[in-house]
Amino acid sequence: MDFRARLIAAALVLAPLAACEPSYGPPPPGRSVMPPPSESAIFSAADFAWSKTVGRNILSGTLGPHAGPLRYSCSGQTVVLTPETPWVRRRMSVLYRSAQYAALPTDDVRSRAGQAPPGDSEPYVRRALCDQTDHFSFTGLPDGAWFVVTLAKPVGGGGPNLALMQRVITRGGRVSEFAL
Repeated sequence: MDFRARLIAAALVLAPLAACEPSYGPPPPGRSVMPPPSESAIFSAADFAWSKTVGRNILSGTLGPHAGPLRYSCSGQTVVLTPETPWVRRRMSVLYRSAQYAALPTDDVRSRAGQAPPGDSEPYVRRALCDQTDHFSFTGLPDGAWFVVTLAKPVGGGGPNLALMQRVITRGGRVSEFAL
């Protein structure tokens, strides 16, 4: 199977996971799902302030099961949790061509980095490690919308590394489980 066929097979395997995106209800008050067309994507630290509060929510994620010829793992990889703001939403739309879910070759995502709006969200990003069973979690989260991003590598090689991104919502002091 050539590289292109494997890439298409990986996309077909991962595409159904988008349909499995958990439904956590509407976004918290004051947080829109998508920005109005006139909304600016200029970085603003004030937009991130809500994410610095300590909450009672837990996100518990796993790299979803993969059928087909390629199995992927995030074991040992850093999982990044970024609070949703207009700037972050725009950045995800540029990098991942979506503000909901994506599984793309990492080289494709990195090739668009120069097109993404500039800014530094580092002080607001949370990190977790994907364990040997492809699980990760974040605790103490306030209500809000977030983007989960990690790298998945094909087990045994034979395919491209994938950059995975998914939008998730926390609310009500719940444990929210999802497959990435």
